[in-house]
Amino acid sequence: MNNSRFSPIHGIIRRALEEDLGPGDATTCATVAPDTPGEAILIAREKLILAGMAVFKQTFLEIDPTLAFSERYKDGDVVPGGSTVCRIRGRLTAILSGERTALNFLQRMSGIATLTRRYVGKIKGSPAKILDTRKTAPGLRWCDKYAVRTGGGHNHRFGLFDGILIKDNHIAAAGSISKAVSLAREGSAHTLRVEVEVEDIAGVKEALLAGADIILLDNMTPLEIKTAVSLINGSALVEASGGITLDTVYDIASTGVDFISVGALTHSPKAADFSLEISDVSKNTRH
Repeated sequence: MNNSRFSPIHGIIRRALEEDLGPGDATTCATVAPDTPGEAILIAREKLILAGMAVFKQTFLEIDPTLAFSERYKDGDVVPGGSTVCRIRGRLTAILSGERTALNFLQRMSGIATLTRRYVGKIKGSPAKILDTRKTAPGLRWCDKYAVRTGGGHNHRFGLFDGILIKDNHIAAAGSISKAVSLAREGSAHTLRVEVEVEDIAGVKEALLAGADIILLDNMTPLEIKTAVSLINGSALVEASGGITLDTVYDIASTGVDFISVGALTHSPKAADFSLEISDVSKNTRH
């Protein structure tokens, strides 16, 4: 998972474990002897795209680095419902204490990957790319965006620092699209592309004249988008955004846009359904 210059996964996991464990797992400490060995199996209870196995494993390893894993699937695989994804062997206290946090990561990330794959599948054959947005769970952006890539989508800017996207409030503050683009060119690194969000054809024309690198068409109909794409005619890249669903994404892709950004990938994913079940126990209580 080390495919980004941002890889804060250890810190993310530790904070999540601290939130859940606090000073210790009261139930497990009271009912399971510290050195009780055993095995647990991770089961996918529905068909899904797997994403986040490294995070899942590392969550347990933060508690006990001696745990052993045997995996049958890897990130990006289509996992049939009812399949055993992996087995974990070692101290049951560590497995039980890390279970919920590890599953929380895996369920969210696999849910995002599965939804992304559905969007990508809907526009199969189109040159358009499905993008995510910054509408991610606070503190989990790295995980969310990794999951989008695993599902076959692409990442928009990671944060406010690595891309320029001039939106309506920036335009209002600057006074016009032209002025906002000019200020962005003057005040940023030459390596950053300038993207401008517009809401109508008049905005498209102004953004074109201002020399925007990318024009984002916000909440336009497919007919309006097709008109805008024809007007832009390759002078800038074109992105469509705003309320795009699985039912409408094909029509949007058919207009000729380069990118389709979908906030729902990360702000409204359905958690994938997994369960972790103890499958082998030598001795499971203190008594």
